[in-house]
Order: sequence, then C-alpha cells, then structure tokens
Amino acid sequence: MRQVRVRGPNGVERGVVNSGVIVTETGGCVGALDDERLTLTGAYELLIPLEPPEVWCAGVTYERSRNARIEESAVEDVYSLVYDAERPELFLKDAGCRRTVGPGKPIGIRSDSAWNVPEPEIGLVLGNDGGLAGVTIGNDVSSREIEGANPLYLPQAKVYAGACALGPAVVTPAPNGPFDIRMRVLDSSGEELFTGETSTSRMKRSFDELVEFLVRDNPVPPGSVLLTGTGLVPSDDFTLEPGHVVEIEVPGIGILANPVVLATSLLERTAANV
Repeated sequence: MRQVRVRGPNGVERGVVNSGVIVTETGGCVGALDDERLTLTGAYELLIPLEPPEVWCAGVTYERSRNARIEESAVEDVYSLVYDAERPELFLKDAGCRRTVGPGKPIGIRSDSAWNVPEPEIGLVLGNDGGLAGVTIGNDVSSREIEGANPLYLPQAKVYAGACALGPAVVTPAPNGPFDIRMRVLDSSGEELFTGETSTSRMKRSFDELVEFLVRDNPVPPGSVLLTGTGLVPSDDFTLEPGHVVEIEVPGIGILANPVVLATSLLERTAANV
C-alpha cells in the first residue's frame, strides 16, 4: 500500500494510492496525472509523505560508495575500515524535519563547496521499538569536497538547509526487497547529465542489521527514517548546480523529483516567512 499526504480543500490529509487515484481519509478521490511522480490534478498539492522527528543515515554500505570515498579522501584507510567493520557508520541527518523536503520541493547545495552530489537511497520508516513500519525514497544530498577534505567535517558535508528529500510515498507494510534504484540528473533545459542504477542486493549490510545498531542504546522516536546508503556515485567531474533536477525512481514506491538551489536561498526564504 502506497501512503501519501496531500493538501487540498479539507486541509492536510493522508491518502492511499490506488490505480492512479489517491483516496483520502475523508473519502475524497484525487486524480494523479502521473502514477509514479504522483503529479496531482485540481487544487491538491502532494506533500512529504511523513514528517520524521529524526532522519538518520548509514554510510559506506555499498562497495561503490567505499571506493568513491577512498578516491576523494585524504584519509584513505578510514572508509575501508568502516566498510569491513562489524559496526556500521551511522549519523544524524536531521531533527524536527527542519532540513528535509518532500517531492517537488527544492533541495539545497552548499555555497562553500564546489563538489556537491545527490545520494539516492532507500529510507526505512521506523515504528515502535525500532520495528520496520515502511519504506520510502530518500536523497542524502552531500558535499563530497567537504567530506573528502577530512572525515571529521562530515556534519558540515551532510547537514544543512535542504540537504534531504523524502517521498513521494511510503509503502506499508515494508516489502522485503531487494529494491532497484535508478537516478538521473537533468539540467535546466531537460538534458540528461547523469543516469545510473543499482540495487539494494549489492549492499554489504542488511536493513535489520543497520536498524539494530541504530536503536542500540539510542532512543530513536517512532516515525523516524533511516537512509541506508547509496550505491550510485556520479563521476568526479560531476557536481550539482542550481537549476538541475534530480529524479530517483524505485519501482513500487515511485519517483522522487526535486529541483536544485543554493542552500543559502532556502535560508533566505525561511527568514522572509518568519
């Protein structure tokens, strides 16, 4: 079951996608022009499918990610050690949904980094006691330049305005997988700049393993999301720029599409609305 949130004449409502139509909790039916992107008709707006109290991320869970981090980093051994270690890399990406956006909303890139990339991932929605309640698509937008300079700069490379996107739907109950993940990046004229695909079958670690380490001695609230790492890394000569659009597709969940802007502009918009 694909669950979404929409804003319409009755305010914000939850809904279920069924054959290109969203049936809301009040019994309304909202047509979708595109069943994958869930482009809505009429006076309805598709929202982020949930507002997680926390978003966590796992890193270096794919061999491709390990190799890319080694290539970019001045500290080579640390990524190989994490990839082969019993304990995974886990870090807090967001809290209070202050840096996380939904489908169609702009994601940010840092103004002090010349090398910024999208990271398409499966997001695990956690229930009570760390149980797996559902899955969604996530984009762990990152600065490879900042992280590559020193792994201790990881929070600055990962945590800033518009650095995370989730959507377009949450699938419940959570399928077992594996999940195919496809991504493409378009420029402002619609030209394809990057395309690639991977599968969660290539992950070094299981979903259960990552969740177990996350909730171990850690009070992660229900409704939080754990992004499980990326296996798609563009070449070193690629960087996100304002005007680009990132599209991440996972069959059975949909397509998460977001335009790219400078994170600075997102802060300015927030300040203007206060």
